[in-house]
Order: sequence, then structure tokens, then C-alpha cells
Amino acid sequence: MGKYSELAIAEKLREIEEFEAQYGPNTITAAWRKWCTDPKYREREKQFREATANYIYAKGIPSKDKYNTINFD
Repeated sequence: MGKYSELAIAEKLREIEEFEAQYGPNTITAAWRKWCTDPKYREREKQFREATANYIYAKGIPSKDKYNTINFD
């Protein structure tokens, strides 16, 4: 998974706006909106996911698939 295209991010933001118009904002839509509008937030979120996966991998926590590999790029 590499960088997200500006088009994909804009589409997600449009989905958020449609959802909020129908159901109102909530904490999940606020987080998605932040992710769509702040490149630094996206980078920190990616670093968090990678660190979590690396921790799990280093601790040897078993997964369903013993050949499962973690690659975010």
C-alpha cells in the first residue's frame, strides 16, 4: 500500500460529507476528515500502524496464517 492519490482522498472526503449530511458528524467521521485533510496526520497514522505491526511481528504473536507478512508500502 503506497501513497493515496489526491482523487481517492477527495472521494473519501465526499463520502464523509454525504454521511454527515444524512446522519450528522461523529468521532469516526471527525477522524476520517482529519486523515483526509492533514498529510502529517496520515504520516503519523501510517507510522503507528507500522510500529504496531512490527511489535506484533517481533513478539511472535501467532496469526491465522503462519506465512502472513506485513508490508505497508
